[in-house]
Amino acid sequence: MPTLISQPTRIQATGTKSKTIDEYVGRVNSKTYAASVAHMRSPEGWEEPGQRPEFDEFTVVLQGTLRVKHSGGSLDVQAGQAVIAHRGEWIQYSTPNGAEYIAVCVPAFSPETVHRDA
Repeated sequence: MPTLISQPTRIQATGTKSKTIDEYVGRVNSKTYAASVAHMRSPEGWEEPGQRPEFDEFTVVLQGTLRVKHSGGSLDVQAGQAVIAHRGEWIQYSTPNGAEYIAVCVPAFSPETVHRDA
């Protein structure tokens, strides 16, 4: 039988400014470890620490621009575009002009497996 997710859980974000994370599927809201799905709303000028996660992250930008720094440079992901950050690669996300996006992590996001820079 399918499982209805009636509402997300608001998750505390890491970064330079307040960012909204609504987790629909994942370790917190649905006790799902195989994958996580979250709706992010990030203000202009937000930036989080770099990380080297143990999961793949698939991100679809709905509005604004998501900047993805990586060991070879950076790229700007615009509304209507997507990006895949592969597990084990160093990345750093920021939103120079603000952004709204959906992030899917496989396996599910976990603070213990994201390995943020100190």
